[in-house]
Amino acid sequence: MEVWGGATFDVCIRYLREDPWGRVRQLKKKIRKTPLQMLLRGQNLVGYRNYADDVVIKFVETAAHVGIDIFRIFDALNDTRNMETAIRTVKKVGKHAQGTICYTISPVHTVQSYVRAAKELKRLGCDSICLKDMSGILAPADAHRIVSALKKQVHLPVDVHCHCTSGMAPLTYLSACEAGANILDTAFSPFAGGTSQPPVESIVGALKGTRFDTGLNLEQLVHVSDYFRELRERFGGELKIDPRSEALDASVLIHQIPGGMISNLMSQLKEQNAMDRLDEVLKETPRVRKDLGYPPLVTPTSQIVGTQAVMNVLSGERYVTVLKEVKNYVKGLYGRNLGRIDPTLGKKILGNEKIIGCRPADLIPPELEKIRQEAGTLVKSDEDLLTYALFPQIAADFLKERNQAGRMVSLDTIAAVAVALAREHSEKTADRLLTVETEGTSRLPRKYARI
Repeated sequence: MEVWGGATFDVCIRYLREDPWGRVRQLKKKIRKTPLQMLLRGQNLVGYRNYADDVVIKFVETAAHVGIDIFRIFDALNDTRNMETAIRTVKKVGKHAQGTICYTISPVHTVQSYVRAAKELKRLGCDSICLKDMSGILAPADAHRIVSALKKQVHLPVDVHCHCTSGMAPLTYLSACEAGANILDTAFSPFAGGTSQPPVESIVGALKGTRFDTGLNLEQLVHVSDYFRELRERFGGELKIDPRSEALDASVLIHQIPGGMISNLMSQLKEQNAMDRLDEVLKETPRVRKDLGYPPLVTPTSQIVGTQAVMNVLSGERYVTVLKEVKNYVKGLYGRNLGRIDPTLGKKILGNEKIIGCRPADLIPPELEKIRQEAGTLVKSDEDLLTYALFPQIAADFLKERNQAGRMVSLDTIAAVAVALAREHSEKTADRLLTVETEGTSRLPRKYARI
């Protein structure tokens, strides 16, 4: 079960005011047999920049200690140098390192380019390979070619991860099975489809009785889905799921923009009262991507390309304003990309500055001790130190509140526990009112839950 990493760490402290490390601990107490997996952005960890090696090492060690068993490690540019420290640390602590290849379509991304990346990941010590199709654009025939090549030339288990955005994912999964894929990523049906993964019940049902039969109990899977469906119905309003994220969007086959990136573009345009220019931005994005050497569109390169496309459209002139992140990308501070950056644009952005030739993290001195001194008494543990290192601004507020109020628990959790206790100790279904009061912070108002 993938339960952590990616944006979930940020969301925990920014919006839920919960400790992300505590979340893993709670899950591990209940989920004892099934391995827990996290998504790790290589040298970016779960943040949005490259961190020093000492931060990466301490993060992986701590994540393994609290309960993460499988680390799915990727880099937006498929630059294995940005994954090296994380992979070696995962192996050092005795956990499973899954090296990930971000799939994209371009003149420079070929079957052999993916195989070369996978071979390098194997050399670094990876236990398995994940082919990550974040936009839902991996066609069945291409999946068959890539998976076949990986199985024949790399000789590691292959995990295929597709989003349903274009509607092709179930067909792609069957083709990947026929090519020898070992693992397919799915989601329970209440949260499947659209920009999520294919539904686990459907995939298990489709493969039943074939040589790819998973052996999973379909009745129990449906039982679990019913549980999540009830939760979704109960908290649907609070979840605020955008209906567009659940819809099929075949246009992604043209612009290759992942669902989360489109949401980000729309947010930027809304702030500028320019939603009527979304189509222009969607057309400009592939042009910017081509100019920058066809980087795969996944965090953080998706934000870099998308924001520059918005700037180009709204300013009325391409690259009249160049983002700092675009300059850093062109300079090589995000890593090495397969494609060639447009020479005219590169000259305009860098002038006489040189592109770095080393691994980007080699330019970052150790950070942890400096961060520990900066955070001072806010930090009570290595977990706090890492949270502060990754998100210093929001972590400072979070840690202050937590230290003032003691152990913070979400009000929804309190309400759910109270409901369970009331039902357990009462045979009647009488309507009662539970009042939950909070102390120590003005951010958490009074909240009521009906039993």
